[in-house]
Amino acid sequence: MEQPAISVVIPYFQRAPGILRRALASVMAQRGVENVEVVVVDDSSPVPASGEIASLGGPSQFPVRVILQPNGGPGAARNTALDSVDATRRYVAFLDSDDEWTADHLSNAIYALSRGSDVYFADLYQLNQSVSAFKRAGRIRPDDHPAIPGGTDGLREFRGNMLVQIVTGNIIGTPTVVYDFNKFADLRFRPEYLNAGEDYLFWMDLAKRGARFSFSIVPEVTCGAGVNVYTGSGWGSRQHFLRIHNEMRYRKVSLREYSLPKDARIHVRKKINELRIQAASSFMHQLRHGTLPEMELLVAHFRLDPISYFAGIPMAIFKKSRVGRQ
Repeated sequence: MEQPAISVVIPYFQRAPGILRRALASVMAQRGVENVEVVVVDDSSPVPASGEIASLGGPSQFPVRVILQPNGGPGAARNTALDSVDATRRYVAFLDSDDEWTADHLSNAIYALSRGSDVYFADLYQLNQSVSAFKRAGRIRPDDHPAIPGGTDGLREFRGNMLVQIVTGNIIGTPTVVYDFNKFADLRFRPEYLNAGEDYLFWMDLAKRGARFSFSIVPEVTCGAGVNVYTGSGWGSRQHFLRIHNEMRYRKVSLREYSLPKDARIHVRKKINELRIQAASSFMHQLRHGTLPEMELLVAHFRLDPISYFAGIPMAIFKKSRVGRQ
């Protein structure tokens, strides 16, 4: 049987050489797959993608296309790549430019997807961790999900409400995802959620459209130490306030746009209240140090959630006083 065509999407922005080369080498090392193309979107990276590709040396196992664009963040870069994928290609796989796949990642994904699922993901090793993400977080019980017959050890068919799983304890890592592009060719990331919720909303949109999920309990990705817009913001910084703002937007959207059961909605509202305290604490910290966020962001957050200012600040002060008395 002819293998389905796969496009590997890599958003690229790095400040150190050699990072993308390692990610690409892990793609070229994939076993049991043939019809693969790689689409690298150079998001105005300080280290150009062209030099990284040249450093691979010689002809690569799979063709690599590079698209240049003004800096817009990983979601915008992924969207640019998706816009360029030919409609005849069956699957799209995501890989971040500082991460590496195991050699059987794509073959496992193709097998699981060929058995009736629409989206595949896998366990992974997060940065500097020797225990996998599934085991560290404890958000999923493998025994609750049936094995996929005939597949390698660890392949599972997800059983449950994926929307609830995501909003209460997301288990999907972006660089592990392979999905049926033919079925969801019009779906795109929301780049305005630059550093919080952008990928979660993509998985939730897939689930909302009825996508069936499968996964591997065996880690298939190792995350590296490159530029990371999600974790690169220190507490109390302007970037940290922006992350809180975007996460609150994501949480409110999850209540507004998706059908969630009562328990999940209660969980989301609790998270929103926690974010209100975080926003107020971050605001007061920056006020004391004279490093307030830009006025545009402060106004946008007030419009999004005025309670963060009117109730969040008193709650943050009360919480701090309680901690101080303990």
